[in-house]
Amino acid sequence: MTNKEKEKINDLYHIEPIKEETQETKEIQKEDIKMQKEETKYQKKKRKEREKRIKQKQKKEKTENEKFDFETETVIGMAQKNKRKQELEKVKKIEDKNERRRKKRIKRIKRIIKWTSIIVIIAGGTTFAMISPIFNIQDIKVLENSEVSADTIISLSGLSKGQNIFRFLSSNVEEQIKQEPYIQSAEVKRIFPNQIQITVEERKRDFSVEFLNGYAYINNQGYILEISNDKLNLPVIQGASTNEEQFVPGNRLNEEDLERLEVAIQIMSACKSCGLDSKVTSIDITDKNDYSIYMESEKKTIYLGDGSNLGDKMLWVQAILADNEGIEGEIYVDGDLTDNFKPRFRQKV
Repeated sequence: MTNKEKEKINDLYHIEPIKEETQETKEIQKEDIKMQKEETKYQKKKRKEREKRIKQKQKKEKTENEKFDFETETVIGMAQKNKRKQELEKVKKIEDKNERRRKKRIKRIKRIIKWTSIIVIIAGGTTFAMISPIFNIQDIKVLENSEVSADTIISLSGLSKGQNIFRFLSSNVEEQIKQEPYIQSAEVKRIFPNQIQITVEERKRDFSVEFLNGYAYINNQGYILEISNDKLNLPVIQGASTNEEQFVPGNRLNEEDLERLEVAIQIMSACKSCGLDSKVTSIDITDKNDYSIYMESEKKTIYLGDGSNLGDKMLWVQAILADNEGIEGEIYVDGDLTDNFKPRFRQKV
């Protein structure tokens, strides 16, 4: 082999001296091993960290999964419990409804039985009361009457002994009794088993009204109680405008006379306060602006005017009567006492 060929071969393989290559190679190998160790240690650390993270993640996911499952189970359990509760409530409602129907039906039956029993008892009792002689009237009593006799009141009532105590209406009997002008009200009571009690309230005669050749007795409400030829010791109302046809017992005076009668009542009240009411013989109501009264025992006529200030006027009348006792004449108190009017007496010539 030539030298040239050797050079080519050396250049191709670049063979260095064995000793130098071995030393350098060792150093390189050491560095490689060191790097591999360092790299392996770092990778191992990273791998452990990665595994740790993975485990933590898995544990967390597992915990979340377990929690979710618990809540789900709870929700499912609650739903089932609510469903069972609703079913029980529904059953209870049905049972309660049926129970209410049953109780209502029982209550209705009891009510029917109750009212049927009551009707039967009433019907039986009524029949017995209507036909039993125990309840036949044996006595009729009349109370608080003075002007109208008891016989007249009993006759007006239409009741009689031996009549069944239930065979009349009290209201009808009371109205029949009140047809008597003197009777203002009547009350009929059954006193079991066989008595009737009639209590009346009578009207009283307060005035008499001149009527034709006689008198009509009236009370202070203007009711005409009786027509008579007898003159009672009552103040006589003169100048009434009620028509003669209306003077029927049970009727009232007309409206105009009723208004003037109110003043006549006030006059009598003022006279009574002075002790003069018993001396009044008549009251003239012809003119509502000029009322007058006559006292026969005193032989005097008193002119009162329109009926105002009657109390003060009667005090003057009382004083004038005392000063002119036994002298026939006229007393004038028909002016306004609050306006310097002076009452006076004029002797009859």
